[in-house]
Amino acid sequence: MSFEDFDAPRWDDWDPGGPGDPDAPRWPLDWRGLYPRERWLWFERLWTDACRLRDRYGLPLRSGWWEAPVQVEALAALAAWTDRYDSGEWDDPPGKLALLFDLERIAALLRDGGEPFHPDRDRAVFARHLVDLGCQPPPRTRDPR
Repeated sequence: MSFEDFDAPRWDDWDPGGPGDPDAPRWPLDWRGLYPRERWLWFERLWTDACRLRDRYGLPLRSGWWEAPVQVEALAALAAWTDRYDSGEWDDPPGKLALLFDLERIAALLRDGGEPFHPDRDRAVFARHLVDLGCQPPPRTRDPR
């Protein structure tokens, strides 16, 4: 499976969208099997989602969560779950309550690790990890000056 199966945009016009963005492509729940460029896009979206979920629900993300496969999968699943409610695709109050009750169990999956996650501090380490995974970063743009 390739992200191209999901009508992925080009590098220069890619917009990760946000929760409830009806034009955002449906993301696969796992990055394995994606092409290198698509892996980068997948993890970029997950980074954005992880920051949003951390702030929204007070999730105890730890520095290096991207290196723990269970944490990556938990965050991808939680992001997909919340996006469906936020977009209005799902209108199921008992299901939303189940999500909220499951936050404690999800938080338990995310507690492993050393220091707390700080997006500004951890960004460079995250990017290096993506390169080590074989992800292809977007081309650098030249300074027009």
